[in-house]
Amino acid sequence: MTRAHRSSAGKAAVALAGSAMLLLAGCSSSSEAADPTGEADGSQEPVTLEMSWWGNDERAALFDEVIKAFEDEYPHITVTQTPVPDPDTLFNRLATDFAAGGDTAPDVFALGGAKPQEYGDAGALLDLAEVADTVKLDKYPDFSLTNATVNGTVYGLPTGGNATAAFVNTDIFEEAGVEVPSDDWTWDDFVAAGNAIGSAGLTTDSGAPIMGVDMRIQDILGTYAGQKSEFGVYDWDGKLSVEPSVIAEWLDIELALRDGGGLPDPSIVVQNWNISTDQQPYALGQAGIAFGYSNLIGTYAAGGTTKILLPPHDAGDTTGVALLPSAFWSVNAKSAHPQEAALLVDWFLNQPEPAKQILDTRGVPFNPDTLAVVAPLLEGDAKAAAEYVQTTLDSGTVAPPQPNGGANMNKYAQDAESDVLFDKASPADAAQSWADKLTADLNAAG
Repeated sequence: MTRAHRSSAGKAAVALAGSAMLLLAGCSSSSEAADPTGEADGSQEPVTLEMSWWGNDERAALFDEVIKAFEDEYPHITVTQTPVPDPDTLFNRLATDFAAGGDTAPDVFALGGAKPQEYGDAGALLDLAEVADTVKLDKYPDFSLTNATVNGTVYGLPTGGNATAAFVNTDIFEEAGVEVPSDDWTWDDFVAAGNAIGSAGLTTDSGAPIMGVDMRIQDILGTYAGQKSEFGVYDWDGKLSVEPSVIAEWLDIELALRDGGGLPDPSIVVQNWNISTDQQPYALGQAGIAFGYSNLIGTYAAGGTTKILLPPHDAGDTTGVALLPSAFWSVNAKSAHPQEAALLVDWFLNQPEPAKQILDTRGVPFNPDTLAVVAPLLEGDAKAAAEYVQTTLDSGTVAPPQPNGGANMNKYAQDAESDVLFDKASPADAAQSWADKLTADLNAAG
């Protein structure tokens, strides 16, 4: 099957974005500083904003530098930073804050998945049309805003674009005597390589065993669904698009890896579901293959020489890869200082000096002016990841967004994976359970 593209208008947006991206990134362009005098709200009164995001200590240190520069630019604004280690921690806090009315929620915060739509639909997020000039809303192609748009209202701006990729540690492949794959590898090739590496008895210098595949089902299942169904997991109406038989096929692949030595003990697979990226086995040099977003290449390369590839795909299938925002910055609708909050979003996304600090760590920028600053500064692995994103832009493939009701998709996938790997359910039964639970959630939200 082939994966469907969006309408002609959607494809035009992709083409325009692509032409404005890496191919033209050497052109000089800059955004004008947004209200450097702090007079957007007609005053110089001291303002305190709270900003929250998820990520490791390295991201927290980087954002601290960016925020300090923002406070130097706008001396009347103080930013309280409340970073958390993972998305669920932030989302749990926001759920509590907004259930109580939203007054205690941060002014600016990161969102991902279906959260911009869920909170936007609930009235918890600022309509960015109210601060459109400040946040440069017109700089963002329509397709990049899909996941944060409800009934034509935009509730978040993307931090940058990423695409699902396969990462292979060429050092481990060579040590195991396995040929390093190319972009045309198949799922059979993937299983064979993973099993060969996992069965080779390799260890790191510290004695840790090296596994064939560092597997997190949530990092690849949507892409596999995109290869085997017309739209992927969801269609454009927010309904489940993929057949349970496709999910069962994926779970069969995991069984082949478990039985052939490509996966470690299922308890280790489960243990590694939600650990921070820098502590994942691949990043520690303990796995030959992993899947994840393209901007992870810098972290993953710490584990050894890393090659970024298209995910495996069978003859006649598309790659299933679509460009996705890595996260969104949104503003609390209850913020007492929406204009200053918008200035902070603009600083992180559109201003050239912070762009030189952030680079592509949150994805390749969608604002072409920001990208024109960032792209010439990318080198090595980061440049390879940006070029990989460009190939996705050129494909014109845009995935339907995760709709309201889709928040538990990854959890249900993990449940299915665990049941299969621990022999508690067959792939067919686990896949049907996944589909039934997700469909019930979508219907309830609709």
